[in-house]
Amino acid sequence: MSDLYWLTEEQMDRLRPFFPKSHGKPRVDDRRVLSGIIFVNRNGLRWRDAPREYGPHKTLYNRWKRWSAMGIFIRMMEGLATGKAEPQTIMIDATYLKAHRTASTRKSHRRVVHRVRL
Repeated sequence: MSDLYWLTEEQMDRLRPFFPKSHGKPRVDDRRVLSGIIFVNRNGLRWRDAPREYGPHKTLYNRWKRWSAMGIFIRMMEGLATGKAEPQTIMIDATYLKAHRTASTRKSHRRVVHRVRL
């Protein structure tokens, strides 16, 4: 398949500091497995539908499940986000309407503002 996603060596170099230490048996190719995890998540596939080029689907799932439980992916995202970004405040305005017909005589909407510090 020519439309497969592969992490570049530069991307892998940026991600490697976040990998957990390997104890005992060496891990299978990190680039192949992470590329497969990204491909499955990006395309909304079931693990078993992952292309063979990424290796066994069970390996992809096990790595995703184990590293998610350890917080590895969260640390990756936080580390990449803080690497070059300047702290900012983003405001998100969410307004929603009540859908029930009896709510029309009462206050019909509510405004919620969230502040997120990056």
